[in-house]
Amino acid sequence: MRQWICLALFTLAIIISGVNCVMAIEEAPYEVVKTEDPFELRDYAPHIVAETFVEADLESAGSAAFQRLFRYISGANRTQTKIEMTAPVSQVKGEAIAMTAPVGQQKAGDLWAVSFVMPSSYRMETLPIPDDPLVTLREVPARRIAAVRYSGFWSEENYTENRSKLAAWIQEQGLAAVGEPIWARYNAPFVPWFMRRNEVLIQVSK
Repeated sequence: MRQWICLALFTLAIIISGVNCVMAIEEAPYEVVKTEDPFELRDYAPHIVAETFVEADLESAGSAAFQRLFRYISGANRTQTKIEMTAPVSQVKGEAIAMTAPVGQQKAGDLWAVSFVMPSSYRMETLPIPDDPLVTLREVPARRIAAVRYSGFWSEENYTENRSKLAAWIQEQGLAAVGEPIWARYNAPFVPWFMRRNEVLIQVSK
C-alpha cells in the first residue's frame, strides 16, 4: 500500500512540474478586449511564426508537422541556432531560442498549416534560416481574434464542437469571421487531458 502511495505522489509531482514548465513558456502577445467565459475577444500584436504544410487529417497533422518544426528550433538551420521551446529565446550559433505557445494548426486548402510562434526577441532578419525548405518563416500582422478555451483530448470531436460554439458566439456579438479557424494547443503531450489548455481561434473584422 505504501509503495502505491509513493508511486502516486511521484507521478503527481512529475505532472505538476511538467505543467509549471509549460506555463512558463512565452506566449504570442495579446490584449483582452472582452471576456464572456469561455470566450474572449483579443487584439494580437504582430509576431513571427515558423510554419510548415502537411497533407493529413486534423488529428494526425500536428504530429506529422511537429518533428519538422522541432528540428528547426533544435538547430536544423543555417547558423545551427537552438531555439528553446517555450509555450514559445534569442540567439547566435550554439545558443538556445525558446519556442512560444501555442502550436497552431489551420486549414489551407487540402493541407494543414502547422506553426510555432517565434520568441518576441527575434525579428525576421535575426531568425536563422531553416535547413528544411518545407519550413518557412512568416510575419503575422496585428489582428483581432475571437477565442474559445477548453480542456480535454486533442480530438477532432472536441475541436469541431468548440469551433461551432465560437462561431455562434461571434455571430451573437455582431462580428464577421475572417479566414479559417485556428486550432491552438499550449501543453506538452504528457500533460493530463483534463489539465490541458486548448483553444479555437477565429480572426474577426474590427
